[in-house]
Amino acid sequence: MNKQLTQLLAIIMLSSLLLTACSKQAEDETKVTEVLLQGKTMGTTYHVKVVATEKAVKEKQLQAQIDDLLKNINQQMSTYIPDSELSRFNAQQSTEPVEISDELREVIAESLRIGELSGGKLDITVGPLVNLWGFGPEYRPEKVPSDKQLIETKARTGLDKLVLEGNLLSKKIPELYVDLSTTAKGYGVDKVAELVEKNGFNNYLVEIGGEMRLKGFKHTGELWHVAIEKPVNGERAIYQIIVPKDNAVATSGDYRNYFEENGQRFSHIIDPDTGKPINHKLVSVTVIHPSSMTADGLSTTLMVMGPEKGLAFAQAHNIAALFIVKTEHGFVQENTVKFVQYLK
Repeated sequence: MNKQLTQLLAIIMLSSLLLTACSKQAEDETKVTEVLLQGKTMGTTYHVKVVATEKAVKEKQLQAQIDDLLKNINQQMSTYIPDSELSRFNAQQSTEPVEISDELREVIAESLRIGELSGGKLDITVGPLVNLWGFGPEYRPEKVPSDKQLIETKARTGLDKLVLEGNLLSKKIPELYVDLSTTAKGYGVDKVAELVEKNGFNNYLVEIGGEMRLKGFKHTGELWHVAIEKPVNGERAIYQIIVPKDNAVATSGDYRNYFEENGQRFSHIIDPDTGKPINHKLVSVTVIHPSSMTADGLSTTLMVMGPEKGLAFAQAHNIAALFIVKTEHGFVQENTVKFVQYLK
């Protein structure tokens, strides 16, 4: 073989290798995958799945944006952070109006709307009762309060004692305490979802402490599927698979956070009317809604109402809700007409 032919073959082989490498690189850059971002927030964890090409997702940059966003929301709405915006309002022993941020106003306004719609079953001033029963940031002993304690504490609660006018928030009694644990987490999910979309991604799943919002498709081209947990303590099992489409999903239940005394179980979910933990057979409610904040608040509201009143309320207000009720023969599932479209 002459020298020129040898050189020509070498050039052809090298060109072939370069073309193969370039082709593989191009394929890798256009390959659709799921990028998982995760961290801690609001006393729990968050998980964000973004479906895109590997080249399109700048993971560290997006993660930093998410962390900063959630840190700001926590600093506005946490009752566990002493100098948060909400904690400062709660600590203020005055009935003078306080100007609050747009973000805090949005969550309080939606909480009040649901509270009024439900006849007070969602009450963001119920915090002192939550603390009294040992489920709040004060971590009181797991002991049943006396009737006197209950009456005195209940007198310090009530949506009628909180006034929101534009961005001005005021109390009618100085000791009023606002707790947004029923809606702030869902609000965080909504804001992270909006942030993901602003970064150009339209196929994603955002989850904070079990509340989530989904849009588009998985990297396989399938719609997102969500598992509703079997409402039993001590095990993780799937009860029902749902396909929420472009919506948020929130589940409220009393089967994990509770304490027992003298054989009686006390849930962390307080009925504002009685001032006591709920006492009925409804163990889990799942709500599907475009807004995670609204779904979050509605799931708690329906959980407080109980199976019959909750189902009637959800049907009357066209809410997509699934109820799991405990009976002597096991669990019974009921759902509104609007929820049927999401069942797998």
